[in-house]
Amino acid sequence: MPGQPPLSGWVIIELATGIAGGYCAKILADGGAEVVKVEPPRGDPLRRWSASGAPIAEGDDGALFQYLAASKRSVVADPATPAGLAPVHDLLERADAVVWSTGSPLAEAAGLHPSALLRAHPHLTVTAITPFGLAGPWHGRPATEFTLQAWSGGHIGLGRGSPERAPVFVGGRVGEWLAGAYAAVGTMASRMRPGHPGHPGELVDVSVLEAQVMTLTYYPVTYMDALGRPFRRRRAVVTPGVGLAQDGMVAVGVGTGQQWLDFCAMVGHPEWMQDKKLFRERGHLAPVIDQWFAEHTVEEIRDIAGALRLPHALIANGANLPTLDHFAARRSFVPAPGGFLQPGPPVRTQPPLLRPPGAAPQLGADTGAVPAGGRREPPVAAGAPHGAPFSDLRVLDMTAFWAGPSCTHVLAMLGAEVIHLESTARLDGARTLGAPFTEERWWERSPIFAALNTNKKSVTLDFRSERGMELLRRLVASVDVVVENFTPRVLEQAGLTYDELRAIREDIILVRMPGFGLDGPWRDNAAFAYTIEDASGFTWLTGYPDERPLEPYCVGDPNAGIHALAGLLLALEHRRRTGEGVAVEAAMVDAAINVTAEQVIEYSAYGALLERAGNRGPAAAPQNLYRTADTDERGGNDCWVALAVASDDQWAALVGVLGRPAWAADASLSRAGGRRERHDLIDGHLAAWCGERGAEEIVAELWAAGVPVAKVVQPHHQAEVEQLLARRFFETLEHPVSGAARYSTLPMRFSAGPERLHRRHAPLLGEHNAEVLGGLGLGPREIAALEADGVIGREPG
Repeated sequence: MPGQPPLSGWVIIELATGIAGGYCAKILADGGAEVVKVEPPRGDPLRRWSASGAPIAEGDDGALFQYLAASKRSVVADPATPAGLAPVHDLLERADAVVWSTGSPLAEAAGLHPSALLRAHPHLTVTAITPFGLAGPWHGRPATEFTLQAWSGGHIGLGRGSPERAPVFVGGRVGEWLAGAYAAVGTMASRMRPGHPGHPGELVDVSVLEAQVMTLTYYPVTYMDALGRPFRRRRAVVTPGVGLAQDGMVAVGVGTGQQWLDFCAMVGHPEWMQDKKLFRERGHLAPVIDQWFAEHTVEEIRDIAGALRLPHALIANGANLPTLDHFAARRSFVPAPGGFLQPGPPVRTQPPLLRPPGAAPQLGADTGAVPAGGRREPPVAAGAPHGAPFSDLRVLDMTAFWAGPSCTHVLAMLGAEVIHLESTARLDGARTLGAPFTEERWWERSPIFAALNTNKKSVTLDFRSERGMELLRRLVASVDVVVENFTPRVLEQAGLTYDELRAIREDIILVRMPGFGLDGPWRDNAAFAYTIEDASGFTWLTGYPDERPLEPYCVGDPNAGIHALAGLLLALEHRRRTGEGVAVEAAMVDAAINVTAEQVIEYSAYGALLERAGNRGPAAAPQNLYRTADTDERGGNDCWVALAVASDDQWAALVGVLGRPAWAADASLSRAGGRRERHDLIDGHLAAWCGERGAEEIVAELWAAGVPVAKVVQPHHQAEVEQLLARRFFETLEHPVSGAARYSTLPMRFSAGPERLHRRHAPLLGEHNAEVLGGLGLGPREIAALEADGVIGREPG
């Protein structure tokens, strides 16, 4: 069907409320699916939501709802009676998939639970998004974005924040957005299984907690198992990081040893280069670095950092994001049908695959107008139960570090043959992360590389040589997909643009993952997770209001990876239907501004600038971290619980657990507005109450009463979290050099399999040279000659 979006013909029923389900269905709708949002008579509560508290006129919908509901249809059904639910089942009989989440009286009505939906409609893919997953001892327990971040290790994260204060969460509801993106990928993966025609249906069980583990921490369990120590031992403010220049805030980062040397030269302290310990322990240099920032303007700092190719970015927020020169040049923000500004799509494709967003539907606008029943043939061929979704896919993975490999890793875990390309002269940078350089074969010992590359094959090929380029072209001819995250100029200089790859294989899919895009003023800027966070608004919302914001130092990379994968799946479906290849541009920053969309939307719709507020937030009051009586593993008292009261009923339950003290009897506290006004008072009393108790006791009492609460988990203890253990989120795998370790899997379970996701350890450098090159027709002598000439190899050269 040339000219139509790749998911045209798909029918998705949205039985969800909130960001995660809405964003999942939005990604599918943007890809061309017909999304029918089924709502209770009073509508999705998100219709009345504004993070800033801006008033929404009667009959209007909130701007965030309009963004998430673009191009969808709305049908109202009454969950109170079987007759009211009958039209829902008629719609489901016609559908291909349903997106389901907790929190809606309709979704939780009898007969509409995910397992019941699959029994009644066995052809459906049922994608369920819940805080903890549908199974396990914690399923159904109360939770919020804030408490889930605590359970995930995300509050402590990568050592984020000064030890003099409570650690802070990553601002915004990043876990919900990321869970929505994973859910969209899971839904598409389920519908795209290869095999017999006719889909048996399955359950895709998505956990928000597990999505946070994947995106707010950096494989801390694998790191601990492999090296015997935590990724970061103590909390600290990253130096350098966000700086106060003469005229604003700007961030400069150091991700490699060479960047540290360049930074020393930048700030006029070459003597720092002589002390190798300063690369990892330099917090005490902060006052000197701060003084240097204060003596320069933002543009001066950006110019110097750019000349040295140091990672850097402005600190962007909802007010300035659309005005920044790069986003203006790339038209990164577009007018929404509702009149406000919203981010453009997270991926750009050639040919264009995504449809422009239409208006969000009025409540019930399509009730009775959407055809129901009449089950038709599914729009895609799909696979037999227990097969791997991508078992017929061959991928050339030319990526490094975290963002790119995280995209291809999902493919490898779900059955694709993924060939990871490096050279002996230019290793994947992830091989150096945490690597013990004094040990034998150090390049095989990085826990980060090991965690990101299981199931993949390794080929080393120096394509700077004529022979290497010839072999690379032959390899391209044998694969379905090429994924790369070099800086834009690398492929262009190598003669590997999309047009040149199409000359090798006409239906090739090329996924490019530049930091800031293939054009625009920032095109060639160095991009790491933290610079993407700075430039997209993540950093702005993270931290205390009386301090400089803090870089999350994590989410920019995996967020880019899952959005690139969503774009790749749309491209695969387009090729299945048309036989045509696709070029996908999945800029890291484009993915980021979609997940921070609420900031620009709130400012352009209501003139409200969302601000960081420490551990407080707009959806719960009280919401904060409180120190407990426990002792941490270093003998200190850096132990906390997270508490978030999201409703008046939860407040009443909390007061009951506290013993109904006199201070809580104030009638104004029974309402969210009153609690928000007196948050300091409540914090003082809760801090005193928690300070006399251990975290286990606090969690047990409050959870039993129905109050969202969590222990703030150290990231390297994630594998001890009861819920993650029960869901087998970690799998143990033996590595021939570094030994056994536990590896995180995916934040979703497919009822049709695969049962186990890690089948084989991350590849040794060049381990599959003979296998892969032999498959291209090379004999043993030719392969040996290539190694002798340095075109391929098994050790760094």
